[in-house]
Amino acid sequence: MALPSQVDFHRDLDVRGLNCPLPILRTKQALRDMAAGERLRVRATDPHSVIDFRGFCDTTEHRLLAHDEADGVFTFWLEKG
Repeated sequence: MALPSQVDFHRDLDVRGLNCPLPILRTKQALRDMAAGERLRVRATDPHSVIDFRGFCDTTEHRLLAHDEADGVFTFWLEKG
């Protein structure tokens, strides 16, 4: 995985304060409006989001490029498949 500071993104999604399943549902909505190959940065505070985003990318055509955690905020960089 790339270092998070090296991942460029086209769209930003802030789902901080939302709990499962809302972060994934909002991510699905955002990805629908994006073109294949575009990258989405998602910021979440739900501790289960790490497992959720890995599972989401494992079962869809989207790729998890990188993820990071700092001060209780989980950041994910996804590429639309």
